[in-house]
Amino acid sequence: MQQSVPAFTDMLAGCRGSALHLEMRDVYAVGDEAEEFQAWRKGHRTDWEDRESWWHPYYQAVSEAVARGVRVRRARVVSEPVSEYIRYEHFITRANVIAGEQVRWLPRRRATDLALPGNDFWLFDERIVRVNHFSGEGAMLTPEVREEPALAKLCADAFEAVWERAVPHEEYQV
Repeated sequence: MQQSVPAFTDMLAGCRGSALHLEMRDVYAVGDEAEEFQAWRKGHRTDWEDRESWWHPYYQAVSEAVARGVRVRRARVVSEPVSEYIRYEHFITRANVIAGEQVRWLPRRRATDLALPGNDFWLFDERIVRVNHFSGEGAMLTPEVREEPALAKLCADAFEAVWERAVPHEEYQV
């Protein structure tokens, strides 16, 4: 029986203290069909002053969570030199920061001795893990929600180890 997974925004809306996101891929399914990425590749840059042009429900959900007192942190483990997609992602991370996320970047070479889970994840309130699954090409597959205390601890410990070594977004150069 397939698990029914709540929408991410619903999970974040139910979060009370912390939401941690660990990302470890160098490319997420953007391919040639992703309009925003393609526009960026051609030189288009977001007008950060025109919030209507880039603000969407994800950023609104983060902003509302932060306003409730939730600490939303994202850590990214990336290969260097970074991929073109990571350069794009670094640029658009400004939206995450404006929404209230704290973001850090860890060069993969500095993560060699860290025990990391096999998948990207979100950890809500140190107890609910939303495991993100991707195809080999980077397409998002159906996530799963897990609540085993040992898995939540593994994810929390891994995130904090990455966070401690990682470079704050405003200081990380791509």
